[in-house]
Amino acid sequence: MTTAAAPSRPDRVVFGAILMIAFCILAPLLDVSSKLAAQTLPVGQITLARFVVQAALMLPVAALLGTWGHLTPRVAALIFLRAAFLVASTYCFIAGIAIMPIADALALVFVEPFILLFLGKLLFGDEVGRRRIIASIVGFAGALFVIQPAFATFGLVTLYPLGTAFLFAFYMLITRAIAPSMEPVPMQLHTAIAGTLICAPILWWGDAAAIPALMMAQPEGIVWLWLFGVGFWAAVSHMCMTYALKFAPSATLAPLHYLEIVVAVILGYLVFGDFPNVMTWIGISIIIGSGLYVLWRERAAARQRSADAMADPSF
Repeated sequence: MTTAAAPSRPDRVVFGAILMIAFCILAPLLDVSSKLAAQTLPVGQITLARFVVQAALMLPVAALLGTWGHLTPRVAALIFLRAAFLVASTYCFIAGIAIMPIADALALVFVEPFILLFLGKLLFGDEVGRRRIIASIVGFAGALFVIQPAFATFGLVTLYPLGTAFLFAFYMLITRAIAPSMEPVPMQLHTAIAGTLICAPILWWGDAAAIPALMMAQPEGIVWLWLFGVGFWAAVSHMCMTYALKFAPSATLAPLHYLEIVVAVILGYLVFGDFPNVMTWIGISIIIGSGLYVLWRERAAARQRSADAMADPSF
């Protein structure tokens, strides 16, 4: 996913916003498919299915567009690292929602922007002001409201979505490093292929070692549809987000991302009968509020940098 600056034409920004809303509607369908598949299949097999199906879907898209990407040794290494973090992130999230309600798990994953804020500071020297640090701490406090009742009910499984948040933050940082040198379609394709190459030997070993979560099982009936849905909704939703970021600035689109939690709550209730309790709603509200504040501060800082640049006589 690229974060390059997008043209400011209003029609393109609106189209970018529509694509981002599409992502927020489609991405929870990936979670629903994963949770349905996890009722009968091991988590590792569902994780592998995501990358196999995604690669199969992206191949004809890349062929149609004629965009295969230029894989230098550095980019290839980063693609494999990106895929490794995405594999681990996907596994943790599926392991979490196999037991937990989707909305509860997703709320915990939404602490990822705060993690990204600190990692950007540590690894790239990004500026992080005092108020953004306070907002991040408040956001983590909101996560505790979600964790507390979930931990009492589901135990250590509650930590899986937090693992997803940390792993996905690293995935995003690597994406940031690759984006200037590779277009979205080949990046998605090569990541899916690399993810398949990473998952396959792990599952072969897990099956031989009889590790339940990493064994292979024979899907039956409609379960094949759930497995296909995992990869299909992953490919479609993430391409919507990727192209949304080409049409509109990330600062404009980021607040719309919280719509994903709303859709997750609706689908979780309609499909599984799950509905967040009061403590979880409080936590979700705090996380969203803190996240929106961080986004507002980022936009304010960007405007200030732009104003400073315009005022600089050497500009």
